[in-house]
Amino acid sequence: TKTDQATIEDLAIHLRLALEELGPTFVKLGQILSTRPDLLPARFIKELSKLQDAVPPVSWDSIEQVIKDELGDSLENIFYNIDPTPIAAASLAQVHSALLLNGEQVVVKIQRPHIMKIIDRDLDVLADLAERFQTTAFGQTADLVGIADEFAFTLRNELNYRREAHNAERFQKNFSHEAYVYIPKVYWELTTNRVLVLERIHGIKIDDIEALEAHNYNRHQLAENAARIIIKEILEDGFFHADPHPGNLVVMPGQVIGAMDFGMVGFLNDNDR
Repeated sequence: TKTDQATIEDLAIHLRLALEELGPTFVKLGQILSTRPDLLPARFIKELSKLQDAVPPVSWDSIEQVIKDELGDSLENIFYNIDPTPIAAASLAQVHSALLLNGEQVVVKIQRPHIMKIIDRDLDVLADLAERFQTTAFGQTADLVGIADEFAFTLRNELNYRREAHNAERFQKNFSHEAYVYIPKVYWELTTNRVLVLERIHGIKIDDIEALEAHNYNRHQLAENAARIIIKEILEDGFFHADPHPGNLVVMPGQVIGAMDFGMVGFLNDNDR
């Protein structure tokens, strides 16, 4: 009935608002749940898809201190310049553009100060909630404890930037003979658990159809290239980018797809492939 539909819609909205108010861990959880129609009704999926983890940036003084602490040097000895205004600010980190002393353009991903303490606290709460709800009727149809454990594992891995750098290099190796994808270079000498420096790549956001048309990109070829990436990741490599939303993919000349943000990856064993 219309009344039932309105009630479900209200519940979905209240869930999204509650997750936003609870903070970064629960926003991330909601984003993942928005991809699980096997667990939640369609109206909840639609509402959770609106979750954004864009937040006001941390002060430049705080971010500068994290870089100094991690790299053990002043910024003037590392960068020719670095823009104090971030090009992206999310709940776990923010990204700044910079120029190295040799003139190479890079992006610098810096973990927010004290975010690990917040994440650890929230994950403990989430684990407790999962155990409690596992005994309910909903818990009989889903492994809530397993989902919470997998989420905690994924989120903690996402906060280890050396692991993300290794992920990027693994993608580079897997696609080294494929001209239709570009993975940015890792600057290992400037990368730690909390700071990641990558080559800056430029392109058109992959879902900006108007801009792609204006630059005469072949969208049919682009779609084929996107499909090739997925097929190779899933069926050949068993190692895939687990967060391929439009903000992490750009189109470069020649219908080449440039990928970014390698914090979330997935694995498939031989039997699954």
